[in-house]
Amino acid sequence: MKTLSLFTPGHIGNVALKNRLAVAPMTRVTASEEGIASERMKAYYEDFARGGFGLMISEGIYIDKAWSQTYAFQAGLTSPEQVAGWRKITDAVHQQNGRIFAQIQHSGALSQGNHFLDGTVGPSAVRPVGKQMTFYRGEGEYPVPRELNEEEIQSIIDSFADAASYAVFDAGFDGVEIHGANGYLLDQFFTDYTNQRTDYWGGDIAGRLRLSLEVIKAVRKRVGQAIPVGIRISQGKVNDFFHKWANGEDDARVVFMLLAESGNDYLHLTEFEAWQPAFPENPRSLVELARKYAPRLTIMANGSLHDVSRAQQVMDMGADLISLGRGALANHDWPERVAAGEAVREFDSTILGPIADIKDAELPG
Repeated sequence: MKTLSLFTPGHIGNVALKNRLAVAPMTRVTASEEGIASERMKAYYEDFARGGFGLMISEGIYIDKAWSQTYAFQAGLTSPEQVAGWRKITDAVHQQNGRIFAQIQHSGALSQGNHFLDGTVGPSAVRPVGKQMTFYRGEGEYPVPRELNEEEIQSIIDSFADAASYAVFDAGFDGVEIHGANGYLLDQFFTDYTNQRTDYWGGDIAGRLRLSLEVIKAVRKRVGQAIPVGIRISQGKVNDFFHKWANGEDDARVVFMLLAESGNDYLHLTEFEAWQPAFPENPRSLVELARKYAPRLTIMANGSLHDVSRAQQVMDMGADLISLGRGALANHDWPERVAAGEAVREFDSTILGPIADIKDAELPG
């Protein structure tokens, strides 16, 4: 197994990175009500780039003016005004010698703040487990979604491709990450208990992955071969932390082999603790299983890796890059601090309350 330092140069596809450290996508609901990225967001992303992160991955960006928006005050990529808001951010990151990818997202049944339409949609009319998140202005149970029809599914695939095109050709992003994780629409299709369909988009785990594969295909066709395209996947969800793929390593083999053949450049794997065994009675982590079954794909790992020894441990397991969430929020300069041998600050969860928007204390003085 190769051993790479966190601070050696890396790359995703054709995009060179100064190190192996990325800022994970984190929903901060700090856009305008109309979904236009704000000056506060510009200062926030620019500060991560100034602090030494090689790659910033944006918070989830909604892709249409139908049912994709997940949270109130989330930013979109559906209009010239929204594109212009993101362009200011990508320009600022590039001026700090950083790179930034757009994470594009459809909420599906987990929407709790759509500016455009009432109601929610999903693969099947199954109420999501758990409760809406109060720090994203949600309250009570999730509603039962309406089951999507074939025409609507095709429209969603097109909207992912449209948003990817806006991201790289108009808004200045360096690459695209498709959000297939954490319980949102693509993950709802992928998950056994939320997808009860018996058509092309349902069935076994390979059938349930088809929508993600079709989105990858459509995005790749639209942006071309030179633009990095990746997908984020997970077992756990924002509303179901402990979900596991039912057939363990057998499911992992199917999933990672299909994703390896899909035309994407990287996998972004997120687990609560990325070094832990992915399944009971199997010692391998999800990173190790991905490396086993998708040996040539670039792998980015996420999950409680703000301790440098844990981050290096997961690199040694086969990850090519590490993304930080809480560690980055607490230390916008985590790469510079660690490289200099300085202590890092502990994450303070109160920064995400009562609403998870960007606070004054997070911005440069």
